[in-house]
Amino acid sequence: MADKTGKFLAIEALYPRSLKYLNTYLHSLVQGRLWLQVMVGMVLGITVGILIGPSVGWVEPTTAATASDWLAFPGKLFLALIQMIVIPLVFASIIRGLAATEDLEQLRKIGLRVVLFFIATTALAIIIGLVVASIIQPGTYIDSQALQTTLGTSPASLAQQVPGTLNLNELPQKVITLLPSNPLTSMVENNMLQVVIFAMVVGIALVMMVPAQAKPLLDLMGSLQEVCMTVVRWAMLLAPVAVFGLLAQLTAKLGLDALLGMTVYVGTVLLGLLIMFCVYLIILFIVARQSPFMFISSVKEVLLLAFSTSSSAAVMPLSIKTAEEKLGVRPSVAQFVIPLGATINMNGTALYQGVAALFLAQVFGIEIGMGGMALIVLTSVGASIGAPATPGVGIVILSMVLNTVGIPPAGIALIMGVDRILDMSRTAINVSGDLVTAKLMDIWVGSTLTHKEELIAEQQREATRKNTGEDVLTIVPEAKE
Repeated sequence: MADKTGKFLAIEALYPRSLKYLNTYLHSLVQGRLWLQVMVGMVLGITVGILIGPSVGWVEPTTAATASDWLAFPGKLFLALIQMIVIPLVFASIIRGLAATEDLEQLRKIGLRVVLFFIATTALAIIIGLVVASIIQPGTYIDSQALQTTLGTSPASLAQQVPGTLNLNELPQKVITLLPSNPLTSMVENNMLQVVIFAMVVGIALVMMVPAQAKPLLDLMGSLQEVCMTVVRWAMLLAPVAVFGLLAQLTAKLGLDALLGMTVYVGTVLLGLLIMFCVYLIILFIVARQSPFMFISSVKEVLLLAFSTSSSAAVMPLSIKTAEEKLGVRPSVAQFVIPLGATINMNGTALYQGVAALFLAQVFGIEIGMGGMALIVLTSVGASIGAPATPGVGIVILSMVLNTVGIPPAGIALIMGVDRILDMSRTAINVSGDLVTAKLMDIWVGSTLTHKEELIAEQQREATRKNTGEDVLTIVPEAKE
């Protein structure tokens, strides 16, 4: 597509290298069964925590507290590394993903549909969580009075505050605030929704420019992706030890009895996540006519890695490779949907927030009602879409949701002990949602080239890159007469 001056736009002439080619180390983690190492770390961490904690008491409480803090050091370092790198990784990947789409028409079609689909499935996930939690009522299995004594909350502090009503007059200003007035501030404050919008604005502007002006920035974004994946590789070395230390610390402080009392809550969240996964399989079967068993077989490696890392952003290269080579998604679709989904598609996290909010409301004896549930849905959808794809972010979002419906945030201390297990599980659901969405968008949006033709063209460009050393190739299409 040429502009009025006859010059081609960057989206037609530039071909950035796919992020999937940075998946070599991630694939080695799958082959090395990182998920099994993480599971062993979980078991050992809980065992060590029980031995040094109040349940068994082999160690003095002060000594146990000091020891557990040091045991958790690798875990905190792992979380810090992932949190540090996720914003630049997502920022660069969204911009390059926009440039990887075939043309402006495909970009227009896929952009609107993918965002609407993410919002709809996120709302559905929260509703599933609320329904499951309402039926099972996991909060009734916890001693509320003992919990309030432990957390130091008085009955007066548990009085439910009337949630603020939505003011339609403020809506236009709230929409305007989605655009970051200072993008650097948005990055510092981890406001991922503003970061994503800024990245999309920059990316769209970039693909509308002439190739010579757009290529340097795309090259820079490619280098930034490689730097980020190198840091991810360092973080992955700590994953099993990180899980061991974090669970040892939490078990040592809470004790075995507190963890056992949370089994119904954990089971409720896992049941909700399983239902959401089944919904994905049903949608995929109806729309794409793909066998659920074939889908599970195709994506099991990337889901196990997502479970191990608790970060959908960290596994993006393997997710793109899986979507293209095992699910038959066109590269032009996969390279746009997967990076975007890693940031705004947090269905597993949203479902968890719905269950956790109702669980704590039941524990504290607070009646939510249909109006409160509606507020939970609205707040969770907005907060999940703007959440960074990092471990532990669900707890941060949950505090916002609890404030919305007047549930004491002190209850978060109760569920933090089991959050590591749930965090890994909901990340796997988030990634499965990204893969399903990529497959559906490939069917709904389509392309002028077939999947095979796009793969052949990409392989040819990769061969050219090896000869030229160029990350972003400039291939000006032939002018149509």
